[in-house]
Amino acid sequence: MKPVLRPGLIAALITLVLDQALKLWLVYGYELGKRGMVAITPFFDLVLAWNTGISYGWFQSENAFAQTILLVIKAGAIVLLAIWMARSQTVVATTGLGLIIGGAIGNAIDRFLHGAVVDFALFHAQFGGQRYNWYVFNLADAAIVAGVLALLYDSFRAPDAAKAP
Repeated sequence: MKPVLRPGLIAALITLVLDQALKLWLVYGYELGKRGMVAITPFFDLVLAWNTGISYGWFQSENAFAQTILLVIKAGAIVLLAIWMARSQTVVATTGLGLIIGGAIGNAIDRFLHGAVVDFALFHAQFGGQRYNWYVFNLADAAIVAGVLALLYDSFRAPDAAKAP
């Protein structure tokens, strides 16, 4: 195994395990669905949301065929990302791809088991008596965003400085 591949595999595994453990605990241990919205801070709540669509709830569908199509697309994307990760030459890019892969697999497991992705994190702000909510998301989503940011960062680094030892 290439030394540069190891951080990506570790990032994927840690992301997947933490994502699934947190979702299982929130749904079945903490029973977030029964509790409703739980205020954690003045700007962050826990709330159970079942996302039957893709990112940001786009293309919502509870149709079994549509869910299967989304799973097939996600599986194809994971394979392509894994090939990219295996060919990656930098630790930053490999780690970023690992975060994306781990998050994608975590959300795919949700879709397979529940027919929807388990979302629970809600940031919000209050201005002039009006409450503004961000999208409800999960740890896998956050890892995917962090992975994309790592890839963007890596793409702007000097080519010689970005090479793995």
